[in-house]
Amino acid sequence: MNLEEKVVAHDAIYDGAIINVERQTVELPNGEEAYREIVHHSGAVAVMAITKENKMILVRQWRSPIGRSTLEIPAGKLDDRDSADPRHAAIRELNEEIRLHPNHLERLAGFYSSVGFSDEYMTLYLATDLQPVKSELPRDKGENLNVQAYSLDELKTMVANGEIEDAKTVMAVWRFEIMALKK
Repeated sequence: MNLEEKVVAHDAIYDGAIINVERQTVELPNGEEAYREIVHHSGAVAVMAITKENKMILVRQWRSPIGRSTLEIPAGKLDDRDSADPRHAAIRELNEEIRLHPNHLERLAGFYSSVGFSDEYMTLYLATDLQPVKSELPRDKGENLNVQAYSLDELKTMVANGEIEDAKTVMAVWRFEIMALKK
């Protein structure tokens, strides 16, 4: 069965700094029309930063959409400084958020964060052999972070008890666990 929908019209709803939103009119495979609200995003990176003590670095920050702080791996959107290069964005985000530079940076996966309404594509990296940055980049305006490293056992407990609920971070914890099993 053909599942492809054809966009027959689109209307811009919002043009913002982080996202753009449009309403699409689509023709379904059976000929009927439907509407889709689409959030367009520039793309993002997330980084599993692992210390020489084999701990994962997380940042705690306020997240307005859910009205509370979360524990997350360092992450951020691609912007003009990155020239559409996710690797550059990953290194920049590590500098801005945790003030470390990776001597080893490896792409682990790429994924869409929420395909039901957004085209945001995120690239997940593993960063090791971390060194203090020589020159600190400014953090995003209004970005306040608490930075801390956690062992795999601590991370697994925090996922199990709901202290870590951010999807990219849960994925990173599970990947960290798989890496530990392979050793």
